[in-house]
Amino acid sequence: MKIAFFLLPKKDVVYLSPRSTMRQALERMEYHRYTAVPIVDESGKYKGTITEGDLLWKLKNTPSLRFNNTHTVHLDEISCKMKNHPVRIDAEIEDLISLSCMQNFIPVVDDQDIFIGIIRRKDIIEYLAARARIPFATSLSVYEYK
Repeated sequence: MKIAFFLLPKKDVVYLSPRSTMRQALERMEYHRYTAVPIVDESGKYKGTITEGDLLWKLKNTPSLRFNNTHTVHLDEISCKMKNHPVRIDAEIEDLISLSCMQNFIPVVDDQDIFIGIIRRKDIIEYLAARARIPFATSLSVYEYK
């Protein structure tokens, strides 16, 4: 099965540019409740993934940096520890399984390395559960927290 079926298109993906600021990244992650966001350059190419951890390490390792001046630091000045490896749009679902074990989402690029969207780990798990005829559990059916 081709992965295009699972694609969340770029227009629906929260992403940042390398020239976005650390403050913009923090605010966007907080608003959407994401722990990682793809970075896409001005030409549309996928450049990597910025994580909360990357931002925290930058804050910790830069003595002069405080939250109130994070608008002065651009994402291309921050080292990204996580390597979310992209796949091409013509990949098969089987190609995604091992990547999805390590990545919350898998960036998808075309044959010219232009970012076209992501595939979420959640969608892969739901697909595999349906194929195995395992009902997808909601948080309440698994454990009711009181």
